[in-house]
Amino acid sequence: METEKLYYQDPYLTAFTARVLTCEPSKTGYLVTLDRTAFYPEGGGQPADHGTLGGAAVTDVHEKDGVIFHTCGAPVEIGTEVEGAIDWPRRFDHMQQHSGEHILSGLLCALYDCSNVGFHLGADTVTIDYDRELTWEQVLEAEKQANETIWTNTPAEITFPTPEALASLDYRSKKELTGQVRIVSFPGADCCACCGTHVARAGEVGLIKVLSCQKFREGVRLEILCGQRAYRYLSQVYEQDHAVAQLLSVKPRDTLAAVERQSAELAAAKQRMTELEDRLFSLRAQALAGRGDVLLLEPPMRPDGARKLADAVAKSTGGLAAVFAGEGTSHVYALVHAGGDDISPLVKRLNSALSGRGGGRNGFAQGSVQADAAAIQDFFHKEGIECSMC
Repeated sequence: METEKLYYQDPYLTAFTARVLTCEPSKTGYLVTLDRTAFYPEGGGQPADHGTLGGAAVTDVHEKDGVIFHTCGAPVEIGTEVEGAIDWPRRFDHMQQHSGEHILSGLLCALYDCSNVGFHLGADTVTIDYDRELTWEQVLEAEKQANETIWTNTPAEITFPTPEALASLDYRSKKELTGQVRIVSFPGADCCACCGTHVARAGEVGLIKVLSCQKFREGVRLEILCGQRAYRYLSQVYEQDHAVAQLLSVKPRDTLAAVERQSAELAAAKQRMTELEDRLFSLRAQALAGRGDVLLLEPPMRPDGARKLADAVAKSTGGLAAVFAGEGTSHVYALVHAGGDDISPLVKRLNSALSGRGGGRNGFAQGSVQADAAAIQDFFHKEGIECSMC
C-alpha cells in the first residue's frame, strides 16, 4: 500500500499521527513504514526530513515504489498509532533553498535559453548546473530579477494537471515524465515539474545570493544561498569586512581601495627586499671567494633565499656551498656545487643523519631537516666541511 503523503497536502505540517505498518531492523537502525507521513523522503536533489517518530529519532527517509521508509534510531510497535514531529528549521531551510533555486533557474533559462541539468541541495550551499556558458553579468541580472520576484511576494501555485493540460503547458523538466506530474509555479519567474517541498509565497525565500559561477562540462555550475543561509553568510562577510576596515582605519565600503594600496606597497617592499637581499648575498659570496667547500648557518629565510645564497656562494668559492637557514631544530637547506657534480650521495647521508627531506640533481639539492645547528655542524665536520661565518 502506498504511503499517504501529508507533506504534499501541507508542507507546513510539523506534527501528525499515523499507524505503524512495518518495523524491520536494518544496518542503520530500523526501517519503519506508516499509513501516512509528513516526512519528506530524499529526492529531486532535496535531502530527507529529520525529526522524531514515536520518540525515536528519524535520521533518514526514502521512497520506493510509492512506499516511504523512515530510518529510526529505535523500534516502534507495529499496529500502534504514533506521533511524528518534523525538524521544522531543517524543513523550512530546504523549502527556502529549493524555492529560491526554482525562481533563479526559471529566470536564467528564460533569459538565456539554457536548461537546468543538475541540482544539489547541500548542507552548506546549493549547486545548480546549466547546459550552456553564462557570464557573471548575466547571472547577476538573473539574481536581481529573482530577488525582485521575492519582493513582489508572488504566491506559489502547485497543481497536478491532466495529461491534456500538461501537453499544452510550457514547463521545465530535466527528463521525460510519465504518469501524474506535479507542477510548481512561481508566476512570472518559473514553471517546473518538481516533487519537492516549497514555500507558499515567494517572499518567504527571503533572499537569493549567487556565490560563484564556474565552467562545468559544456556549461556552468552556480553556487547559491537562499533565505537564512544567505542572511548568515552576508552577515559573516560584513562582520569580516568591518573588522578589516578597523585594521585599515577606513570605512567598510573603502576596504578594497585600502587593500589595493597596501598590496601595491607590499609588492614594492618585496621588490626592494629582493634587491637588498641580492646585494647582501653578493657581498657574502665575495667574502668567501676561493674557499672551496663551505657550510653557512643562517637565520630563518625563504627556501628560495637559501637557494640564491647557495648559488652565489658556490660560484664564488668554486666548490660546494651548503646553506642551512632556520632556528632551533627546524632548518631549510640548499646545496649547490659549482661544478655541477652529483651530490645525491651526500644528500642521502644528510637526510638520514639529520631527519631530512629533499633532493635534487645536477649539482643542486633543496629540502629541510629536523636538527639543530650543532648537529648540522657535526655532520659536515665528518664530511670534511667546516662552517664559515657561523
